[in-house]
Amino acid sequence: MEMLRARGLSMKLVLSFTMVTAALVPLILQAALMLGSFQQNQLDGRSMEIQNQCAILSNRMTRSGYMTAEKKNNTALDAQMQTISDLYNGRIVIVSSNFKIIADTFNLSVGKYYISEEVIKCFRGEAASHYNKEMQYFAQATPVYDPANEKTVNGVLVLTASTENIISLTDKISGSAHLFLMSMLLVLAAVSVMAVHLLMAPFGKLQLAFDRVAQGDLDADIMVDTYRETKQLSESVQKSLGKLRAVDQSRQEFVSNVSHELKTPITSIRVLADSLMGMEDVPVELYREFMTDISDEIDRENQIIEDLLMLVKMDKSAESQMNLEQVSINGELEQVLKRLRPIAKRKNVELILESFREVTADVDRVKMSLAITNLVENAVKYNVDSGWVRVTLDADHKFFYITVADSGIGIPEDCIDHIFERFFRVDKARSREVGGTGLGLSITKNVIRMHHGVIDVESQPGEGTVFHVRIPLNYVPRQEGRT
Repeated sequence: MEMLRARGLSMKLVLSFTMVTAALVPLILQAALMLGSFQQNQLDGRSMEIQNQCAILSNRMTRSGYMTAEKKNNTALDAQMQTISDLYNGRIVIVSSNFKIIADTFNLSVGKYYISEEVIKCFRGEAASHYNKEMQYFAQATPVYDPANEKTVNGVLVLTASTENIISLTDKISGSAHLFLMSMLLVLAAVSVMAVHLLMAPFGKLQLAFDRVAQGDLDADIMVDTYRETKQLSESVQKSLGKLRAVDQSRQEFVSNVSHELKTPITSIRVLADSLMGMEDVPVELYREFMTDISDEIDRENQIIEDLLMLVKMDKSAESQMNLEQVSINGELEQVLKRLRPIAKRKNVELILESFREVTADVDRVKMSLAITNLVENAVKYNVDSGWVRVTLDADHKFFYITVADSGIGIPEDCIDHIFERFFRVDKARSREVGGTGLGLSITKNVIRMHHGVIDVESQPGEGTVFHVRIPLNYVPRQEGRT
């Protein structure tokens, strides 16, 4: 049992047991019903035979005046009674009107009294029978009438017949039935094992394929389409493997991008520093210019590291990173636009806020402010001269909606599906020019997901971009988060 618990219950064992049980139980029930029906039919037939024999014998006794005739005149009837009692392995007694036994095929009870319920009924003119299951015998009592008056009962004929031969025959048939059932059990067990082996063979192939995947072969062919279920399972696992491959590729690209992005500022710093060291009598203005460039590269490096740390924190545990409170979304939008107006003014971009209603929601104030800031700041940075950025807030009974639209340069269609990927840039040259790290939109999407919201984007090159954000008004922790 310990080994079974450790290894788990085999599906083959369950299927084999189910198939054997499903086939054997009806056979057992049918055998039991047939044996019971056979025995009951035999007993009913024996009862009818005894009743007929008693009726015939009683009629002959009535016609011959057996109860009043002398004994020597009843020799033929006595012989017939003896024959009948021997035939049924039983006993016949004749009881007179004073309940005395006047004839007994065993010659043991003549002169003794015989009082029973069946005898009393017969003296009232009713035939009676009784079956004793424990002692295995029938008792049939039949009235013997007065030949002069057929309504007067002169005596009672009581025939007891053994049913041992019927029980013995039933037992023999039962033994044969048990032998047949045992044979069928062995045959069914063998057939079930073979059938289950053939049935489970495709799942064995799947297991081997899964083992290859577990060893790291993500490109293993696991398609087993023998059954619809194995095909569906294979397709589901193929989809999961596809996502795993995508994640693995994304991880490799992420590591490569991180290495590149962190290395680029360091390379620039090294070049600037080497240039300074290679110059003699460097003018103060040039020295300051180089140091300013070095400081900018350090700030850029620091910004990349901070953004990476923030993404790592978000990836660890969304629930534990949330500091929820009731926040006025209108106020937060006003604060974000207030902080970004100097940047927008330098870019000659107009910031517009449209609020259709007062909205209060359960959010993490800092994270939500960061996400909105990233969207609006990108809309300002990648805008055209004398452009505009419109931020719209609306809500219904369940969600609040933020829309950030701009008149900027837009996003090419082939890049829209990748803009939320880490370090992805539509225009790398311009991104470095405006100071982007390529992590802002990835952080924004993570923040919105942590709030159980969604973000979508629409854009046309040269016509601007629109980001749509939808977030629940009331934050409800998900089951996996609580667990």
